[in-house]
Amino acid sequence: MNVSKMGITGQAISVVLGLALFVPSALAQTAIQPQTMPQVGQVDPRFVSFNIEAVEVAGGRFWKPFKEEGGSDQPNTSAAPGKNASATSVDPYEYRPPINLGRSKLRKLAAALGPSYLRVSGTWMNSMFFQDDDAPALATPPQGFKGVITRAQWKGVVDFSRAVNAELATSAAISDGTRDAGGAWMPLQTKALFDYTKSIGGRIAAAEFMNEPTFASVGGAPKGYDAVAFARDAKLFRSFLRAESPDTIFLGPGSIGEGVPMVQGMPMPKMISSEDMLKDAGPVFDAFSYHFYTTLSTRCVGKAALSWEKVLTPEYLNRNPEAEAYYANLRDRYLPGKPIWNTETGEAGCGGNRWASNYVDSFRFIDQLGVLAQKNVQTVIVNTLAASDYGLLDPSTLDPRPDFWAALLWKRIMGTRVLNPMVPSTAELRIYAQCAKESKGAVALVVLNLDQDNPQSLKVPLAGKRFTLSAPQLLSNTISLNGVELNAREDGSLPNINGASFKPGSVLLNPATITFIVFPDAKNSSCM
Repeated sequence: MNVSKMGITGQAISVVLGLALFVPSALAQTAIQPQTMPQVGQVDPRFVSFNIEAVEVAGGRFWKPFKEEGGSDQPNTSAAPGKNASATSVDPYEYRPPINLGRSKLRKLAAALGPSYLRVSGTWMNSMFFQDDDAPALATPPQGFKGVITRAQWKGVVDFSRAVNAELATSAAISDGTRDAGGAWMPLQTKALFDYTKSIGGRIAAAEFMNEPTFASVGGAPKGYDAVAFARDAKLFRSFLRAESPDTIFLGPGSIGEGVPMVQGMPMPKMISSEDMLKDAGPVFDAFSYHFYTTLSTRCVGKAALSWEKVLTPEYLNRNPEAEAYYANLRDRYLPGKPIWNTETGEAGCGGNRWASNYVDSFRFIDQLGVLAQKNVQTVIVNTLAASDYGLLDPSTLDPRPDFWAALLWKRIMGTRVLNPMVPSTAELRIYAQCAKESKGAVALVVLNLDQDNPQSLKVPLAGKRFTLSAPQLLSNTISLNGVELNAREDGSLPNINGASFKPGSVLLNPATITFIVFPDAKNSSCM
């Protein structure tokens, strides 16, 4: 790390590594009181979860990862399922063979994020045929479908979910092949999938009817599909669930693209509004679900995508709570009292931008988790576990990326009871608080210093431990914990995750760092 560039003097190199408690006398301090922070909510133990796209399971064309800087693939626009785009000669997809969910490294790393939800869905699921026999996959999907998923592939999903302590979530096929003569959805395909899941000892814990119905016109739905048709089908799906799998949580509507534009000034396909769907469907859902991407990848919208240089700005980070506020308002009006889930999210739709796999995106990710926990969003499902640039793991090597390590620290440190930190966020400093995981009375904070040039300081009344994430530069594909680079072993085993102790007084937060802080002796009554 370049000390002079980070705006830190040579008073102590250990400050740069995030280990020292030296605070320059002129540095303003933010005082916190972890003992008295009140509880404001509670989230699901599976709050941080992940998605494996259905097209990964079945095999097919998915977002092609960007090459390393200097490679031949340049940001481009191209047609995208569920997203608007204008096609070019540059193909944004590549064929992926069916994912091997039996790899021990993949299982170890996914299990490290448990307990979680494993969502197998995505735009491709809308048109996926479930081949309910033990024969090899059909070479051509039946009429009205665009892909085929076999029993063996789905059994791999169920086995994987058990191995990694993940509850299954999914959605139904809704394309022309699932319709009767009048265009109404029929449950035959979905019933076969649910029945097979039960027959091998699996369980589908939660399901949306379809993936992203707001963009039904480009998501595999029949031509002319509208809010009335969605409402009719959602009621049919609810009846199916109540008869066949009454314990499955019915999530919906699973919308995207509202509240804040995914790309400023970019025209989008004709949308079905969530409000119209909710009006027509009535209170059929057990929980409100929505999807959110901060922007769209340059694969789909070229230079119209938001720049990585905006990631540490309020303008960029506030898109997340603005979208949540929009959907929470709809939930309050049409599904009052029901929980809210974010069932698909990532740095950018269409596979993520180049920097989705870099340290800079960890600020967006952790800020999103902090904000949504404060808003009582129960679950945040990251797209994806190990595909394209927004994957938590590198698709080729399965090595963890910075966002994986950020998620791991969240899972290990932050509990389910959400606290008000009693400190307002600023342009430079964002603070989120929860009861510490599995530690009676203890309080955990996560603090983002968004200032790239200047340190910040917390005035703390208690001793504790800190876990500071940093990197040599924002676009680094590595990340360090308290100055030591984090790496998984080749078999997926993880290094020890240890905090650095500090005494009451001041905790220095170095420029562009993410710091988890645990106060084991807070004795906060909300955390008892």
